Amino acid sequence: MNVVVLGATTNPDRYSFLAMQRLQEHGHKAIPVNPAFTEVLGAKCYGSIREVTVPIDTATMYLSAARSTPLMSEILEAKPRRIIFNPGAENEALAEAARAAGIEVVNGCTLVMLSVGTF
Repeated sequence: MNVVVLGATTNPDRYSFLAMQRLQEHGHKAIPVNPAFTEVLGAKCYGSIREVTVPIDTATMYLSAARSTPLMSEILEAKPRRIIFNPGAENEALAEAARAAGIEVVNGCTLVMLSVGTF
């Protein structure tokens, strides 16, 4: 499964780093997106979700609403099957627009979902 991690980082103390790690451990193709990095955990890091060329099953959000709102159009254009809003990344405007575009919206924690087998 191709999973875009919006807000991925090289900082091992951040949840987005742990999500990248756990996604890889569970056999998913974790695709980091953050213009501040060129690589995260051995995976090429993209500056924008628009640069990702493979179909996206899931976009997992590690960006605040203030940071994700300006990216709404490009996130929706990427047409992920679902968007997971991790705690602290909730964005009701993006969630409503995603639902209207036929994208599944999940308010949950990627790390918990992976650990309990509901990812």
